[in-house]
Amino acid sequence: MTAVNQPALAFEQAELSVPSRRRTGIRRVGTERINWSATTVLILCAVTVLLPLYVSITMAVKTGAQVVDGNAFSFPTPISFDGFVQAWTLTKFPVGLAISFLVTAGTVAATIVLAAFASYAIARNWDRKLFRYSFFYLLAAMFIPFPVVALPQIQLTGRLGLDNPFGVIILATMFQLSFSVLLFTAFLRSIPLELEESARIDGATTWQTFWRLIFPLLAPMSATVGIFAFLYAWNDFMMPSLIISDPALQTLPVRQNLFQTQFSNNYNVAFASYLMAMAPAIVAYLFTQRWVMAGVTQGAVKG
Repeated sequence: MTAVNQPALAFEQAELSVPSRRRTGIRRVGTERINWSATTVLILCAVTVLLPLYVSITMAVKTGAQVVDGNAFSFPTPISFDGFVQAWTLTKFPVGLAISFLVTAGTVAATIVLAAFASYAIARNWDRKLFRYSFFYLLAAMFIPFPVVALPQIQLTGRLGLDNPFGVIILATMFQLSFSVLLFTAFLRSIPLELEESARIDGATTWQTFWRLIFPLLAPMSATVGIFAFLYAWNDFMMPSLIISDPALQTLPVRQNLFQTQFSNNYNVAFASYLMAMAPAIVAYLFTQRWVMAGVTQGAVKG
């Protein structure tokens, strides 16, 4: 008799446990309600990004007559790629692309290496006032925008012969150093000291410990710092325009501004130039976005 009633008893216990799950806030998988307010906000945010992107793409593939018809949202018929050809020639796109890659690559490499050095010294000597105050000094530098110190920077780079892309690399690295040190320091605090102690017991020096043990462990945060430095250096307009004195050595954003001023009626050529300049940054972010969040979340958890 007892064996016969066991299935019924188990069913009754399962039914009695449903209200308790509701009281404790535990729900079954797939039964969560849709947060329509948050969904609506996300849709609006997506529209504000996708709509300008759509206009940029359609304007770039229109003919000269279609871009002045007063309807920016119309689909181009026929599709024309003459704007890309003219933008490639008029802006000397290959030269500007090479200079932008040089400035961006130099900024990314210098930022990662210098920020890792400084962060390791600060994190492992936090009990010393010099290193602790150095960290606060770097944080304070985050609140100083470039336009505030633009004039002395222009005079200094001119006197030192750094009014060229290499001067932009140095200044861009310095302006990215504060935020990068903040990220690296938070990440280093999550690395156990026992790993370094084991390396030192095996006879490793401080230099060997950093390069062979610590720096490889910083790979997720290095990717995060690198993509932020990449986006900053690639899209920066003000610093190259003020520092680089030779127009032939200007980066893509500055070349586009000169191009737009000179040919203000060729909207299809201008938008084509914008899209070609945006493409490397978009591709770089799409391939590295998972490392950006991984680095930030790992640096936020101490374990």
